[in-house]
Amino acid sequence: MTVKEVLRAHITDHRAHNTDQRNASAETQGEDRHDSSAAPAATVAAGRASQELGIRRAEFELAVHLGLIAVVGAPGGGRPRVHEEEIARLREQPDFPDVLVERVRTVGTAQGAALLDIAPARFTRLARAGCVSPVTFYLNRYRAVVWLYLADELAAFAAREPELLAGRTPPGMRAMLESGADWRARNWRSQRIDRLLDRTTDPWARTAVQASALDPVQVAQVVDDPYERAYLVRVRPEPVFGRPGSMAAREAMAELMLADDPDEILWRRVNLTLELDAAREDRPAPRPGDDGGARTAAPARTAAPARTGARPGPVRRAPAIESTAPPAGTGAPPSAAGGRTTRKGLLARLRWQGRGTG
Repeated sequence: MTVKEVLRAHITDHRAHNTDQRNASAETQGEDRHDSSAAPAATVAAGRASQELGIRRAEFELAVHLGLIAVVGAPGGGRPRVHEEEIARLREQPDFPDVLVERVRTVGTAQGAALLDIAPARFTRLARAGCVSPVTFYLNRYRAVVWLYLADELAAFAAREPELLAGRTPPGMRAMLESGADWRARNWRSQRIDRLLDRTTDPWARTAVQASALDPVQVAQVVDDPYERAYLVRVRPEPVFGRPGSMAAREAMAELMLADDPDEILWRRVNLTLELDAAREDRPAPRPGDDGGARTAAPARTAAPARTGARPGPVRRAPAIESTAPPAGTGAPPSAAGGRTTRKGLLARLRWQGRGTG
C-alpha cells in the first residue's frame, strides 16, 4: 500500500468516526429536547458550581479542562454552565471533595521533585525531555513562565518508569538535552489541543482548534479562503472558564499556544488540512448573501459537554508524535464544496517556508 493510499484510508476512517460521533450526538440531543420539553434541567454558573462543590475556582476550571466535571452550553451562547444533577453526582462520590481535589492538585518543579524523591535538576531534565508534561503555567514576578504538573500524573510516571528516577540518564535522552531540546511547551500545547478536540464533534470547531496552534500566515497558507478563515475565528471553542489575566499573562499564553519547531509546524499543518477537508465535506462555511442555513448548523461558541469522570491520559515522551497527528504523507483527495473550484491537494497546501530559525 502506498503512502497516498494509507493517508486516504486514514481520512476515510477519520470522517466515518466523526459521522458516528455526530449521529450519537444528534440522538442524545433529541432525547434531551424530549426531556426538556417536560421539565428543563436546572443549571448553575461556574462560580456557583465551585462553591457548591466546595473547591477553589482554579481547581474547578482545571477539573472541567480535564473532563472531570461535565458542562453544557448556555442558551443563546455564553460561558458553559453545570447541571445541578452533575453537582449532585459529584457530591455523592466517596471521599468527596478530597478525591476530586487530589486529582486536580498541581505542583511545581520543587514539589514535583520532592514527590518523586529526586533532585530538582533531574526533574527539570525529565520535563525538558518530555517524560512528564505540564498541565498549566503561571508567570512569576519576573514574568518568567513557571510550569505546573498534575501530581496524579507524576505518581503514575514514577510507578511506570522507576528506572528514570535513579542512575545515569539514558544516552539518547542525554544527547537530546545537550542539544538544547525542551518539550515542555510542545507537550502542553499537544495536551491542550487533544482535550479541546475531545470536547467537540463539530468539524469546523475541530478545525479551529487545530488552527489555533499556527500563526495567521501559516493558517492562510492552508486555508486559502478568507471566508473560511473568518468562520474559524467565530467557531473557535472558548477557553474553559478562563478569566482574563494580566496583559503579560495573555501575551505569554498567545506565544506559548503557537507551534515553534519546524517539524511541529508541519505536523499541525497536516492536522489542520485533514480537519479542514472533513469540515468542507460536512458543510460549507457561510459567505456574504447566504440565507443563514450554514450559520444555524454551527454549534454555539461554548464547548460541548466534557467527558464525565475521565482521567487525564498518559503524558508523551519526546520524540513521540502527538496522538492527533496522522502519519505524514502525500496527496489527500481534493475536495469541492457548493460548486466551488477544486481545492489544492495536501502537499500543495503543506508547502511552506520555515521561520527564521528554521
